[in-house]
Amino acid sequence: MKHWLFVISCAALLLLGGCTTKSEPKQAEPAKPAPRQEQPSKPPAEEKQTFPLTGLPAKGNIHQRVVGVMINNHPKARPQSGLRAADIVYEVLAEGDNTRLLALYQSELPERVGPVRSARDYYIDLSEGYHALYVCHGWSPEAKARLEGGGIDYLNGLFYDGTLFQRVPFRKAPHNSYISFANIEKGAKQNGYAWTDHVAPLSFRTDEPSGQKVETVHIAYSHRAYAQVEYQYVPEQKGYYRYSGGEQTIDYDTHKPVVVQNVMIIAARHRVIDSHGRRDIDLASGGKGYLLQGGVMQPIEWKNVDGRLLPYHNGAPIGFVPGKTWINIVPELAIVQWKS
Repeated sequence: MKHWLFVISCAALLLLGGCTTKSEPKQAEPAKPAPRQEQPSKPPAEEKQTFPLTGLPAKGNIHQRVVGVMINNHPKARPQSGLRAADIVYEVLAEGDNTRLLALYQSELPERVGPVRSARDYYIDLSEGYHALYVCHGWSPEAKARLEGGGIDYLNGLFYDGTLFQRVPFRKAPHNSYISFANIEKGAKQNGYAWTDHVAPLSFRTDEPSGQKVETVHIAYSHRAYAQVEYQYVPEQKGYYRYSGGEQTIDYDTHKPVVVQNVMIIAARHRVIDSHGRRDIDLASGGKGYLLQGGVMQPIEWKNVDGRLLPYHNGAPIGFVPGKTWINIVPELAIVQWKS
């Protein structure tokens, strides 16, 4: 009887919804993480490129091959064309008390250069320190043997007179041979020479130069006026004006002055080797010198590092100031004077 009462009671409760079997509450599904917003990647910082031989911001081809041109510095060859654009210029005695200039071009290629003069073996050594395409007009016996021995890319006006090289009407031979950079490139292509290169950079300083304040330095290659060189610091130019034989060094074509940020004067052993007064110059052993930068002068030692003549102090390398560099090689430092 009780059993039937229970069944009837449950039936009544079912009708009223009160006797239901409880089910487990459903677990709420975990919320899905919001889709990840991809952050726009920042473009890589543009690396500032500089020219390897001047340390100045590059606005052209940093892989231009260095071109070394033998520039005549006889009084009848002045003023020259294209010197202002050279990154580095070596001034070295040739015969007698006349110097010649090896101008190295990489960051700027002027329209033309000249007068072009004959080769000497030590200029070739200096050019090879920069793996330069060497441009000359004529050669000494020692230079001829070096260039014809192979392994050096060169253009000699002896073989291109009137084609790649042109004689100008306003000067007399041997002071009238000129070449354009368009023809240097043409000659390089004709001979299968590379026109681009990986040029190892020089070291450049970021600090201020220190040393003795010097406004003017004078180099007397001889007692004759035409063989005397002077550099004067010009603060507003942040560099040095150059004078040769008392005349300011300017560009023949543009009439603009040569401005130099680094002047290095080094002593090397000179030895006359023939009756023409040709020399052998020791560019391997190193020695003493001076470095002028920013209106101050510092005594230095110089070393030949893979064919490049570089300044040192107490055994540590000294960086160049960004800009142009002229290097005067002298027989002895006694011919160098200066004033503050």
